[in-house]
Amino acid sequence: MSTSHIVAARPNRHDHHRGLRTVSLIEATKGVLVLLAAFGFAEIIRHNIDLEDAAENLLYFFHIDPDRRLSHALVHAAGRMADADLLTVLAIACVYSSLRFIESYGLWRQRVWGEWLAIVSGAVYLPFELYKLIQRPTMVHWAILLINIAVVLYIAWVRWDEIKTRTESHRASARFVEHGD
Repeated sequence: MSTSHIVAARPNRHDHHRGLRTVSLIEATKGVLVLLAAFGFAEIIRHNIDLEDAAENLLYFFHIDPDRRLSHALVHAAGRMADADLLTVLAIACVYSSLRFIESYGLWRQRVWGEWLAIVSGAVYLPFELYKLIQRPTMVHWAILLINIAVVLYIAWVRWDEIKTRTESHRASARFVEHGD
């Protein structure tokens, strides 16, 4: 058997282990942050703390200028959260976090379903993130959109690469059997 047949039988395979684990950690971190925020919100509500005062105290603690646009947005969001139903917020946070943790597990273990879940769940948010960016173009909105696009494109490339590698492998083994080498 010649070396050209051996090389053809071993298609170039990329190792996506590190990349998938990195995305897995990002997704798990998002899940943890949402749970922490939801349970922090629950504690504030449980202790009857005024959310706008809490937001202003947070700005003061981190030495953030209260006259900045971000500061106003935080205080405004805190005012709107006071009207939110606590159980609804906790339920949404738990569902969202569960999805992130399931996706993270699938990516960590390099499961095909985890990769597809990452593509679909990441792509679902793109129109909303684009809308937010058009509504109010900030560096934060740009960063979130670009990171999400990068993650979706990377995972899609991983899926494509795996499909291509599998196809090349099948073709190479079919040629091997066909030629009787």
